Amino acid sequence: QVQLVESGGGLVQPGGSLRLSCEGSGFTLDLSTIAWFRQAPDNQREAVACIKPADGGGERATFYRESVQGRFTISTDNAKTTFYLQMNNLKPEDSAVYFCARKNKRFGSACPTESSAVREKFYQWGRGTQVTVSS
Repeated sequence: QVQLVESGGGLVQPGGSLRLSCEGSGFTLDLSTIAWFRQAPDNQREAVACIKPADGGGERATFYRESVQGRFTISTDNAKTTFYLQMNNLKPEDSAVYFCARKNKRFGSACPTESSAVREKFYQWGRGTQVTVSS
């Protein structure tokens, strides 16, 4: 059974940094598509970053939504089945509940795109961690 537990959220001032962690179990991290999503009040859940297994070897492909490119980095620690979202230069508009997720292989390995609606049934989810960026 897949389980995901987020940690690392909190209150930070604009320009600050946070690192979110997602501790997983019940799956092999380097063979899985894993992602971070966020949802602000009255907004749809949106994909923030994703990493998918490498095709035929090589590096794993990543996706970042445009508004976080250059500020956020997704990374993995396969030995710990844990993945991370390093968030730098945070802005008030980054405030949201952040969820980690692992894509069910029945639905393929592709990362979500910024323009498509999140298909929540495609993923197993953590409970979320609140990130608030405010002075």
